[in-house]
Amino acid sequence: MPHARRTDVVLLLVAVVWGSSYLAAKTATSANPVLLVLFARYAISALACLALVAARPSLRRWTGDELRAGTVLGFTQAAVLVLETYGVAHTSAANAGLIISLTVVLTPLLDRTGPRGRLPPRFFAAAGVCVLAVGLLMAGTGLHTPRIGDLLILAAAVVRAAHVALVGRLSASRTLRPAPLTSVQTLVGTALFLVPAWGQLPGLAHATAADWLQLVHLALFCSVFAFLAQTWAVQRTSASRASLLLGTEPVWAVTIGLGLGGERLTLFTALGAALMVTGAYWGQSIERNHRTAASSSKEDTPCPTPVTPTAPAAPPTPTTPSAPTNV
Repeated sequence: MPHARRTDVVLLLVAVVWGSSYLAAKTATSANPVLLVLFARYAISALACLALVAARPSLRRWTGDELRAGTVLGFTQAAVLVLETYGVAHTSAANAGLIISLTVVLTPLLDRTGPRGRLPPRFFAAAGVCVLAVGLLMAGTGLHTPRIGDLLILAAAVVRAAHVALVGRLSASRTLRPAPLTSVQTLVGTALFLVPAWGQLPGLAHATAADWLQLVHLALFCSVFAFLAQTWAVQRTSASRASLLLGTEPVWAVTIGLGLGGERLTLFTALGAALMVTGAYWGQSIERNHRTAASSSKEDTPCPTPVTPTAPAAPPTPTTPSAPTNV
């Protein structure tokens, strides 16, 4: 139980820093081109990850699995960030943080890492509470007709759900170390955005101290810490449970918007925030009980009694090895 609580706290911290990322990205993209912001975010992240890896001799060699998984996850994470960053540049930071929370609903549809595959219907009822919360939160911040930015954030929610489920699948064996894996992801992202941002690089020389503060926050907290923490936590829980805890992100986005962005608290916003927290923890409890019950039933299944054959045993029929079961 203490290990489960520690994992939950880490995931909630990720939700907090990601909740702050929308206002930071909105501020950064208002002063610099989107591709330049993305390249700077990845480049700073890559330098920090390489320094972390170099500081620990046991992390200096990447395994083949880490290189392959890091490359795949680097592409999917870059897709999420490019959609999110372009989206937040064309909508409000609060709207972006709210729409992305639909990942809570989408991830369980893609997650196959649980012991029994499909989750109980009550889990989706909890996810429905989160959807209702999103609707109230959007109403509370004045979102009515979807704009291009809103649609881009919606696409980011779909890709992020696939990314979270993929992290759970690739790291299920627990042979992937978070620091080397994250360093590969950030290097892939840096390479992807270097060419399209090349002509805009001189703009970094004219960036203000506030611009660099936003970029460093996006890189070190919203990228390095969040990537490492998410990978570490998903290895110790399921993608569905991680998605529910990360689903509190819009609450933090609204809270930070109220505290730093000057937004106004409404009844719909307060009710939506309360429903989001309730739905997230309700769904977390359902998923944890489901996983525990499945593990217990598997352990309690009696082994079949061996039967001595009366005739010579036939040669075993070759079978195709099944895929490793994800934990």
